[in-house]
Amino acid sequence: MARKRYLKKTPLEEARALFLSRVDETRLEDETVAVADALHRVTAEPVFAKTSSPHYHGSAMDGICVRAEDTFGATEFAPRELRLLADEADPQGRFAYLDTGQPLPSWANAVIMIENVREVDGATVSIDQAATPWQNVRLVGEDVVATELLLPRNHRLRPYDLGAVLAAGHTTVSVKVRPRVALIPTGDEITQPGAAARPGEIIDFNSTVLGAMVTESGGTPVTHPPVADDPVLLKQALDEALKRHHLVALIAGSSAGAHDFTAEVIDDAGELLVHGIEVMPGKPAVLGVAAGKPVVGIPGYPVSAIVIAREILRPALERLLAAGATTPPKIRAVAPRKIPSRLGLEEFVRVTLGRVEERLVAVPLARGAGVISTMVRADGFLRIPGMVEGINAGEEVDVELLRAPDEVEHTILCTGSHDLSISVLEDQLKRRDPRLKIADANVGSLGGLHAIRRGETHMAGTHLLDPDTGTYNVPDIQRVLAEVPVVLVHCVKRRQGLLVPRGNPKGLSGIADLEGRGVRFVNRQPGSGTRVLLDYELARLGVNPAMVHGYEHEEFTHMAVAVAVASGLADTGLGILSAAEALELDFIPVGDEQYDLLLRRSFHGSPAGTTLLAVLRSEEFKNAMESLGGYDCAATGEILYEQW
Repeated sequence: MARKRYLKKTPLEEARALFLSRVDETRLEDETVAVADALHRVTAEPVFAKTSSPHYHGSAMDGICVRAEDTFGATEFAPRELRLLADEADPQGRFAYLDTGQPLPSWANAVIMIENVREVDGATVSIDQAATPWQNVRLVGEDVVATELLLPRNHRLRPYDLGAVLAAGHTTVSVKVRPRVALIPTGDEITQPGAAARPGEIIDFNSTVLGAMVTESGGTPVTHPPVADDPVLLKQALDEALKRHHLVALIAGSSAGAHDFTAEVIDDAGELLVHGIEVMPGKPAVLGVAAGKPVVGIPGYPVSAIVIAREILRPALERLLAAGATTPPKIRAVAPRKIPSRLGLEEFVRVTLGRVEERLVAVPLARGAGVISTMVRADGFLRIPGMVEGINAGEEVDVELLRAPDEVEHTILCTGSHDLSISVLEDQLKRRDPRLKIADANVGSLGGLHAIRRGETHMAGTHLLDPDTGTYNVPDIQRVLAEVPVVLVHCVKRRQGLLVPRGNPKGLSGIADLEGRGVRFVNRQPGSGTRVLLDYELARLGVNPAMVHGYEHEEFTHMAVAVAVASGLADTGLGILSAAEALELDFIPVGDEQYDLLLRRSFHGSPAGTTLLAVLRSEEFKNAMESLGGYDCAATGEILYEQW
């Protein structure tokens, strides 16, 4: 089959406007629901008050009700006495006790707070201040007057709206039905969550993510069973979905590959509006209309799917409900380093945010469209317009928030070497203060030091061995951060070694065996402490790195190295014992190393820094680390070096 091509790619804003212009909100039906079940629903018609609220004159205070004219002239120097009402036919100079909310008798027109009343005897009271007519009285219709407009149509009902509707005499309300959205995953490779996925199979989690986003937007998601890469079957699924749903989303198959049929199926069923949007991730999206209903072809990569759901699917649901578009909250932040971008594509860069001293810093995360874990870690999206080649270091940018602003203010940025201790530390930290979180970026030890220097992180994990002195971290700190105030705190001592498959099929015994034996090695990136340790050991043993097959094959974390070995991409790699145990690999010890945390001095003295150090020094943290195996916490929490 000939490979298909994109139609002319359309700018995001233009594609969205074109698509929304074809969304017909009049197709959405109405229904009547109990007020108690109407939270976040959208009113289908105006709501007018059936009764006034309150529907009687009532007391707004605990006190006594009186005729205001009987109190005129009362002062501190000439108090006025009133007698308990005995006969409503003769109310002159009388009073009656009344509690908040009780009806005001027809003869009374004011309420005096009980605190301003002095009892003379069981039937007489004295007041020293005159009452004004209707003081402390809730009049009929003070809140709502019968027949007045209470809520307009197309209003999204909030908790307090429900109370007002009930107070106005309604027990039900007419609302628009939740738009039914058919989610149809496609592809021969799709398997259901919970099933054992074989090589080449992909677990369908996109349907759950998109379904949750539909629910958040006021719709009802209906997930269909996966449809194979067959245009006939896909057309049948689309036709059936169009009969019962207000919008259809076909997941995957939207690109230009030989087995991507979404665009042609939509074109055959109705009208193809857009095939390809100038946005990254999300470029292969397809937009169309069939049977008068909107149809979206959503890319299969998860982050691409999320971007298209945010930028296209959510606005379409808002248009159907006619409740007005929501604007994501934004915050100003600083890009600490240059973020390049491709001309011609509006890019959504996932970032994590943290306030380092006076600057709110936006640290970019991995940009792959298939890396859903970055969405878990992201605090927001940084949009780079299509006609801009990137963001310059130090430039202020707008970030669309994915979390509440308060959460961002309590984020601890940790940039540097990867270790499981950071995850354990965050877990223990949240037990101490649930507001705090650690945003961890793995760029290697040296990268962490440079992040400290640039002012883009609170702390850095580091285990840099100095070959000349055999000591860890301090020489590099003095070299890279000569004038930066920092505090070096010991985290853990950990066991490094060669990770090998069970049974050690290559019979490796140490670093020397990497030379000239056809062993496929997986390395760490330059600047990482593990790479420094490897180079140190190779030099000590007189092994030429060029003789290590795979020396150029680099990964960025210990777990990535372990995955490469466990999956057969490499025979061995240098990593920590806990990574080997996590993936059931054998471990050949090479030596112990020192893993420390380097803190900016300003963070060290802050409340968050103080809490972090208290957790680091706790027995709970030490016990949790040592239970993982390969860790020694005897000196955890000790200050090793300070620089002013």
